[in-house]
Amino acid sequence: MTQSGTALTAFEGLRGRLFGLAYRMLGSRADAEDIVQEAYVRWHEVTKDRIDNLEAWLVTTTSRLAIDRLRRLKTEREAYVGQWLPQPIVTDAPPDRHLDLADDLSMAFLTLLERLAPEERAAFLLHDVFDVGYPEIASVIEKTESACRQVVHRARERVRGDRKRFDVSESARETLLQRFLAAAEARDEQAVLALFAPDATWTADGGGKAAAALRPIVGADRIARLVMGLHERFWANGHTLEIATINGEAGLRLRDGGRLIATMSIATDGEQILNVYAVVNPDKLG
Repeated sequence: MTQSGTALTAFEGLRGRLFGLAYRMLGSRADAEDIVQEAYVRWHEVTKDRIDNLEAWLVTTTSRLAIDRLRRLKTEREAYVGQWLPQPIVTDAPPDRHLDLADDLSMAFLTLLERLAPEERAAFLLHDVFDVGYPEIASVIEKTESACRQVVHRARERVRGDRKRFDVSESARETLLQRFLAAAEARDEQAVLALFAPDATWTADGGGKAAAALRPIVGADRIARLVMGLHERFWANGHTLEIATINGEAGLRLRDGGRLIATMSIATDGEQILNVYAVVNPDKLG
C-alpha cells in the first residue's frame, strides 16, 4: 500500500470517532458529516510529517470546527419555531460501539447538552465521553489546564446534576414501548396514563413545518389525552408505528409507506416513562 493509501486508511479508522464527536457537539447528522469532511480536507492539505499524533490532531481540528459551527448556529436555533431537538439517528439494529455512537448518545443526554456554551460542550464531551486528557483539551479551547478542569467541572454539574441516571435494560425499555403501543392502539386512556410518571414531559420538535406543541406538555394526564388525540395519525392508512433503535436506544418510528415521518425516544426508570422526545420536523427525518 502506498503512503497516501496508508494515511487514508488511518483516517477512515478514525472517521466514526470524529463523527460521534461532531454529532454530539451539533446534534445534526448533516452538520457532523460536513465537519468531518472539512477536517479531512484540512488534514489532506497539511504536511503529514508535521503531525506527531494523527488522532489527537484530528480530534482537535474536529472540535474547533464544531465549536465555530455551533457559534454560527446559535442565532438560528434561538429563532427556531417551538422546541429544538437533535436530529435522530434511526437504525434497525444498535449502532456498533466502535463507531462511538452507542454510548451517551440518547436524545435526553443530547438535549441537556444544549444548555452548554460551545467551548463548555467541547471540553465536557472530550473529557467525560471521549476520555481526552486536559492537556489536549487545553489546546482545543485555548485555556490553561487548570481552567479546563473548572470548565469541565461546571459543565458536568449542569448536565449530570439534572440527569436522572437509571440502569435500565433494553428489554425493560422495549416492554414499556410495547405496552404503550398496545394501550394507544386500543385507545385505552387509563392504560396509557399508567405508563407515565405523574410529572412526565412530552417534548415535540416540528420546527414550524409539522404539527407539534410549541412548549413541552407536562403531566401524565395531559400526555394521555394527547396520545388519544394522536391515535388517527399513528394508525392512519399506510402508517406503521414500530420499535426501532433511536440514538442507540429502543424507541418508536412512524412511517408512511417507506417515508419516516416521526420518531419518539423515551427516558425511563424502567417502570414508567419520564420524558418523551418526539421529532416530527421533516427536515430532520430525511
